[in-house]
Amino acid sequence: MLAYLVRRLAGGAVTIVGVLLFLFVLFFLVATPEDVARKAVGEKAPPEVLEQWIAAHGYDKPRFWNPDDPADTMLAEHFRRMLTFDFGSSDADDVPISKRLREGAGPSLALSVPLFVLGLLIGIPLALLVAFFRETYIDRVGLVISVLLMSVSALLYIIGGQYVLGKLLRWFPISGFDPSPEVLPRFLALPLLVGLVAGLGGGIRFDRTVFVEETSKDYVRTARAKGAGEARIMLRHVLRNGLIPILTNVVLQIPFLFTGSILLESFFGIPGLGSITVDAIQANDFATLRTMVFIGSLLFVLGQILTDVSYTLADPRVRLE
Repeated sequence: MLAYLVRRLAGGAVTIVGVLLFLFVLFFLVATPEDVARKAVGEKAPPEVLEQWIAAHGYDKPRFWNPDDPADTMLAEHFRRMLTFDFGSSDADDVPISKRLREGAGPSLALSVPLFVLGLLIGIPLALLVAFFRETYIDRVGLVISVLLMSVSALLYIIGGQYVLGKLLRWFPISGFDPSPEVLPRFLALPLLVGLVAGLGGGIRFDRTVFVEETSKDYVRTARAKGAGEARIMLRHVLRNGLIPILTNVVLQIPFLFTGSILLESFFGIPGLGSITVDAIQANDFATLRTMVFIGSLLFVLGQILTDVSYTLADPRVRLE
């Protein structure tokens, strides 16, 4: 297993290097330093202001090769900053990006972690229940509801939830965020409810398909022949053996809990990492946007490795070689 993990880590490192090269081409070759400067200080800024801004942000260095100091190039600086997590300052307001990430991580986790846990605690049991009553009216109704939930855009859930629960019924605030423990649940209740409803249909439909497929396996027929009840088969056999494909979907979501939900945070005014990404796009803040893309890629690679490791925990028969 150790040799496999070393190979996977090496492959992940190559992937990260490729992502960094792509980001360099996208943000430093396609977009020139003059373009970035004009987006930051204004299209009508005088040339001396542009030059001053470019020099202050280190965009005046040679891109690939510096005969005086080979390490003093934009490419080397780009790799050094990303790989050492020294992300520098925002192009828009010169605020340190690391400070902004620390401030946004808490609100993002406050929303994404409960949403993730509730989705598992509600979605998997409901999917197992629908699979238990497969080919009955309960199964058909469950599938119809799941497809309907999947067919509605997340934007409609957000707007509808804000209008009905926030404006008409006044049960929850329409938007906003307060980290105080006594009022935080009130601000998170509506985005949690909307996010849960928006993602529940797809989760139930996927998990139900996995469980129904397991019920046709030979080990299930053997258990039935030995006299095991259907409920016992579903809970002790089907659920456990169906965890492998479910884990593939679940574990990949864990790293992205840290990057937040762009739609929910933006519409509900939650100052998390998702909102930071949207603000960076709107402000043409290339430094922050480059950092968020790199962090997302790094978390995706780690999620892939965690998925492989989780297989061995869910099923002792799996060996990583």
